[in-house]
Amino acid sequence: MRSAVLTASVLLCALGGSRAFATSLADEAAPTGYGYRDASGTIDTRNHGDLRVSIRTSALKPERGYTPIDVVLQNTGLVSLQVRLTFQGHSNSGTRTSERTVEVPPQRRLVTWLPVPATVQAGSILVESPGLSPLTLPAHTPIYVERSTGGTVLVLGTLKDFDDTSGVPRVEASGSPLFSVRTVDLRDAPRELSSYVGYSVVMVPGDLASVPADVWAVLESYVLSGGRLVLPRVSSSLTEHLPLFTAEGSRDAVPYGFGRVRLCGAALECGQALNAMLGEFIPGPVNPAGAAPRWERSNLLAGGITPLLDHANTPVGRFLLLIFAFVLAVGPGGLMLARRRGPVAVLVAVPLVSVLTCVALVTWSVLVDGFAVHSARYSLTWLDAERSRAVTLGVSAWYANVSSGPVRFPATSALLAPDNADEMLADLDWTNGLTVTHGFLPPRTYREWGEVAVLPSRARLVVRREGGTVRVQNALGARLEQGYVRVGSQSYALPALEDGAEGTLGEPLPEGATPVNQLVSSVGAVARRGASVRGRGELPRSAPGGRLHRAPGGLGPAPSSAVDVELEAGIHLVRGQSEGGLP
Repeated sequence: MRSAVLTASVLLCALGGSRAFATSLADEAAPTGYGYRDASGTIDTRNHGDLRVSIRTSALKPERGYTPIDVVLQNTGLVSLQVRLTFQGHSNSGTRTSERTVEVPPQRRLVTWLPVPATVQAGSILVESPGLSPLTLPAHTPIYVERSTGGTVLVLGTLKDFDDTSGVPRVEASGSPLFSVRTVDLRDAPRELSSYVGYSVVMVPGDLASVPADVWAVLESYVLSGGRLVLPRVSSSLTEHLPLFTAEGSRDAVPYGFGRVRLCGAALECGQALNAMLGEFIPGPVNPAGAAPRWERSNLLAGGITPLLDHANTPVGRFLLLIFAFVLAVGPGGLMLARRRGPVAVLVAVPLVSVLTCVALVTWSVLVDGFAVHSARYSLTWLDAERSRAVTLGVSAWYANVSSGPVRFPATSALLAPDNADEMLADLDWTNGLTVTHGFLPPRTYREWGEVAVLPSRARLVVRREGGTVRVQNALGARLEQGYVRVGSQSYALPALEDGAEGTLGEPLPEGATPVNQLVSSVGAVARRGASVRGRGELPRSAPGGRLHRAPGGLGPAPSSAVDVELEAGIHLVRGQSEGGLP
């Protein structure tokens, strides 16, 4: 079987690239400063009956996403213990929690991770187990989340390995370091995408053969979804763990999915590679808009950005008309009623008019907004047909009159809050993936969430030749609005097709046509606003080997599409490979 291919590769770049390829290490300007700061934190250990608990009392805060806090649990008894860890973060909206429940086998040591939203600056962890009294760690000093003045580098390995590989000197925080480093033991590294997605760079300085297979899996998901990975050139089986990597001899950052991978050899080269990556301004894979700060209370969103949902906009004109009618009824109307019926009639009429006005407002809210969840969804997806998976970056807008229920997300995805949020927005349970138990969508509150995900998917487009025509079948799981495909050396425009429907490709496009630019110009204005970080940055480059461009509508492939909503708008740009048996 052969694949119909589209050789143009600028759709994702036109929507925004993570950065142009680095030309050479000598051409890249390093950030100002000197050396790095070790921000690995300190450990506090307490005994809690048969349970020994060690917790990191300070952790390096990434630029966005989540701060992973590691907790070491050691069961010295002969019976398994079920332990619940609860981080309590305090904000202006009250106490929010991030929790996880684990089972610790007898005579075993277990390292578990509790991702805490990066917006939280401090809190405490409560350890609970049946039969044991609750223990709050630490007892007197809260857990602090440290902010970095430069970039944040998560190192999977020892500090000695990092020093030997990077060649960057260690300095104190007062010495204006270039960046901050947090080290994590390879064996104990987190296995969830949420613990990685917010860091500027992830580096594995030691022997790549010692990286566990499940850690490699989450590292690849991190890069696929927009992360940046630095590796030493020490492994001959790199493509076994990073199957899309095709430029081992390159000294530049190589696109990998929506992110990039950079190999380095000598210590000086690895240090320059880190400086080059940290010197680039990248706002993140997605960047939803947050609520306006207190000094911008006249705006609904920070910076005066317009909401993506019309339901979130107050119908000022209609409300002014209703208020004007109320004023007329109470003012001139009350005066006329007092002259004709006397003051007693006014005492009865004014409260009655007020009640009718309130009823009109409530009726308007019920009839127009109802009790459904309203949403607008925008995403960019790359389909890896060979491995049956979809890599998605998306932004969704939400509004409802009543609060939504719990929302679940798999471990290979991450739910991202707005960068400008000054508080922990929701209660999170990480026991099996992520479950947002409360706060995902408060009643009568407009909210935007970003999502990155690497999920199994059989979505595809089937292209085959029948006689002298080329037919295409839409198996994307959504209506195909517009797209382009390249068969051999010729480009074709895809017809609009319902999910599961078939159509015939028309005449090939003339040579020199730019179908990708046409696609972007037709839908990109809204898609860029929703999915390409709200105009405040760029989307990463496309994955190498991308073959097909299309723009289906609907809920899209992001995990939150499982929530039952009334969809107001949905634009999803997709790139991938088609399937077929073309000769």
